[in-house]
Amino acid sequence: MKQKWFYIGRLSGYSLQSLQKDILSGLVVGVIAIPLGMAFSIASGVKPEYGIYTTIIAGILISLCGGSKYQIGGPTGAFIPILFGIVMTYGYENLLIAGFLAGIILFLMGIFKLGSLIKFIPRPVTIGFTSGIAVIIFIGQIANFFGLAGIEKHESFFRNIREIVVHFHTINFYSVLTAGICLVTVLLTPKFPLKIPGPLIGLLLSTFVASLLYPNQVATIGSTFGEIPSHLPRFEIPNITIEKIQQLIGPAFVIAVLGGIESLLSAVVADGMTNSKHNSNRELMGQGIANMVTPLFGGIPATGAIARTATNIKNGAVSPLSGVMHGIVVLFILVLFAPYASSIPLASMAPILMVVAWNMSERHAFYHVLKTKTEDSFVLVVTFLLTVFVNLTVAVEVGLILAVLLFTKRMSDIMVTTKALPNPKNKHKKVEAHMVTDARDCPQISIYNVEGPLFFGAAQAFEQSIMNTINYKPKVLLLRMGKVPFMDTTGESYLSSIVKGFSKYGIVLLSEVKPQPKSVLNKTGLSHFIGEDHFFKHTGEAINFALKHLNEDKCIGCKHFAFRECTVLSGTHKDVEEQRRTEFTTS
Repeated sequence: MKQKWFYIGRLSGYSLQSLQKDILSGLVVGVIAIPLGMAFSIASGVKPEYGIYTTIIAGILISLCGGSKYQIGGPTGAFIPILFGIVMTYGYENLLIAGFLAGIILFLMGIFKLGSLIKFIPRPVTIGFTSGIAVIIFIGQIANFFGLAGIEKHESFFRNIREIVVHFHTINFYSVLTAGICLVTVLLTPKFPLKIPGPLIGLLLSTFVASLLYPNQVATIGSTFGEIPSHLPRFEIPNITIEKIQQLIGPAFVIAVLGGIESLLSAVVADGMTNSKHNSNRELMGQGIANMVTPLFGGIPATGAIARTATNIKNGAVSPLSGVMHGIVVLFILVLFAPYASSIPLASMAPILMVVAWNMSERHAFYHVLKTKTEDSFVLVVTFLLTVFVNLTVAVEVGLILAVLLFTKRMSDIMVTTKALPNPKNKHKKVEAHMVTDARDCPQISIYNVEGPLFFGAAQAFEQSIMNTINYKPKVLLLRMGKVPFMDTTGESYLSSIVKGFSKYGIVLLSEVKPQPKSVLNKTGLSHFIGEDHFFKHTGEAINFALKHLNEDKCIGCKHFAFRECTVLSGTHKDVEEQRRTEFTTS
């Protein structure tokens, strides 16, 4: 068991050729990660070097401790709105605390094996907030793309749009040219068989043109944020207090949930590309460890990066060593080339983030859900609009609540309770709904088909459908529960009300009860109250039992003939025999 946890246990069959592949893939992904790390960091409202620190530390730890062999971790675009909001509201120091708390939450989620629960977050919610995040990132880069001056960043989407409109007259055409060069390069390089990633080529080319042809005409990382240090920051424990925990636990929870979703989605993508299988709970624990350690070195929250993970696999990664190598490459470049990074124009970073936003927008999935015009479309639109115009925290909370409420409604609509009788035209006399009419309805036995989950959303309707249709007091109430897959305590409570109320003057029988509902009835003691002899595996057995407990005096003269035995019980067969004898004597 220990071997599965320790990193060395994941290198069985590893060879020198495998190491070469991991070094190559780590080198490629590391080069890609540098501009993305800086861009995501700047867009989140913090200095670019913090994104590099995150790429190094979190990238190495997620590979070492995570549950996917191919996962590449680091800062991602999905975090930008929530991190920017925290920085604007609470400051950078408190962002580190929120990230640390998120790491604890992720680690505990892995410990308590909650990895599978994240997969149950509805797709419309994830598409909605992902598309909303993409819009926020894209709009947030317009100012840098056009080189607008005097822009103040706000958490409010409307205020940011207003800033762009008010200051658009300050457009810097040198910035537009720089951004255009980078954008065209990023869009065109995938069409050529190049090993060097497009974002890096675009960044270098546009920086070179700007430095050579029009120096000091565009804002750069150095002129805006200062020089990037060529070393990691010193280890420092944030000042965590009870008050700060209470203040930041909400944002930390959102970071943890979002990080968990992103990392597991990335791991699933990796599984599909490599025909492998990740460990979701271990992945959450690895993400938790990374996010607890990274803030101690000034890094921002991190998660699995889908695009970088896919690139890692495409370049031949064999083991988690490729992820470790990618972090080492970034560290090496930081130490050697950090001063040069300060001359990168902000206009060169903008198109890279815009392309990231476009790729993560899930526009095809958004349109697909939208055109269904169902409750899912409503959840999608609400989550999207709240992400853009309010904030990600509210969007996720409201989206999940709406999804749960709509799911509850759907399940309650599935619950159907109908009166039933044997079908006389069926040779097996199968009990079916819609066989009951005014002329054919046994006054002493009421049979109901109960279909659908009997839970809190449907329990009251179940009780009312039975009590409203029993306008007399039959001797036997038979509930056919073969199509009730699930029952909760609320459903049991309403069933108990029916059973205990009806048992005062009649008999309650249950047939075809599934294991889960039967287990609930056993635990609450209702099965004991009903009596084990009143539970039947087959409805036919229950009907035979019911016919033996009728008041036969009430059957005499009955013309309903609900069951085949009714001709005997009602005395009708005697009249038929007498008529036949009379006809025989006369003839």
